[in-house]
Amino acid sequence: MLVQPLRSVDPRQNPSVAGAPEHKVAVLLNANARRVDAQLVKSLSHVVPEQDLFLSRSELDCRRIVQTVLERNYPLVFTGGGDGTFQGFVSEVFRQLEPRGRFAGKRAPRFGVLKLGTGNGLATYVNAGNGADGILQDVVRARAGEIPGHRRMDLLMVDGMRTAFAGMGVDGKLLNDYLWVKDNLGRGGLLKKMLTGPGGYFSAVALKTVPHYLSNPTWVECEIINGQAGEAYRVGPQGNPVGAPIAPGQRIFQGKLMMAAAATMPFYGYGFRMFPFAGERRGMMHLRLGQLHATSVLANLPKLWAGRWFPEGIHDFYAQDVHIRFARPMPFHVGGDAAGYRDDVKLSVAPEAVELLDFHGAVH
Repeated sequence: MLVQPLRSVDPRQNPSVAGAPEHKVAVLLNANARRVDAQLVKSLSHVVPEQDLFLSRSELDCRRIVQTVLERNYPLVFTGGGDGTFQGFVSEVFRQLEPRGRFAGKRAPRFGVLKLGTGNGLATYVNAGNGADGILQDVVRARAGEIPGHRRMDLLMVDGMRTAFAGMGVDGKLLNDYLWVKDNLGRGGLLKKMLTGPGGYFSAVALKTVPHYLSNPTWVECEIINGQAGEAYRVGPQGNPVGAPIAPGQRIFQGKLMMAAAATMPFYGYGFRMFPFAGERRGMMHLRLGQLHATSVLANLPKLWAGRWFPEGIHDFYAQDVHIRFARPMPFHVGGDAAGYRDDVKLSVAPEAVELLDFHGAVH
């Protein structure tokens, strides 16, 4: 069982811990994440008691750590390792809190997100600190009770997994292309800095995604049906519902698309505001459909990045429950992690929202 705290320094010799009130905070790190290295763990062991610092290398580790976290009633849990680490841990928390589970009736802890992943969409959303110093400061402030702000966020349900975003089509290919560019072209030196983060995304679009779609079919026939959870709404450029509501069971869209994606928070990562209306309506996802040509995306990428591009080829909706069917398998991702190819997927808003620390102090 890898609920294994690396040895930490004596809190009596550590002012950042000794001077803080007794706030129980657990820190879960994904040991497989690239930015989770021995130096980071050593630094965190200076500000977190050893029994509160956990390393996970597998799904089994994650299950055991969640069991320990719930047994000990931690009110706050940090996850470190990216959006995928967060979604895996949170999904396991709610699985163990199910009515027939051992911890039925308990409340989920509040969550903090450390900026330790590849894209860090969630960390951007909650204004998490940058670099090793920022990460340590976030944990120290939380343990000292100095972060009063939080935001409540809905999550998507995808194949039993809870996540903040998922998609089929060109966005899935873009995420895969970004990882390829970073791994193959940005392995060291100046190129590593240039091709990690926004530069990597821009390079992936220009070097991989757009060239692929210039020579391969981009648009594929798609049908999207509103589920039974409630009405869906078309959304205008200002984020307001437009037109008549779409009743449960009715068709939201039919036609050729290059992308169908949804989210409950705005960012894909590195400030890429892919879903500018996500989180604006409690209990609803922002469903975004794309009918765009690759050259148009490239020409307008800065505006798309900032969430300020609303051409006729982008269709936005609020929905609670949708069924997406493509005529052929499309690249699919869940929370930024590649999930193969799918031609059929159901997305719904999870019944439970989560509370996230917001490091700018706003309460939402």
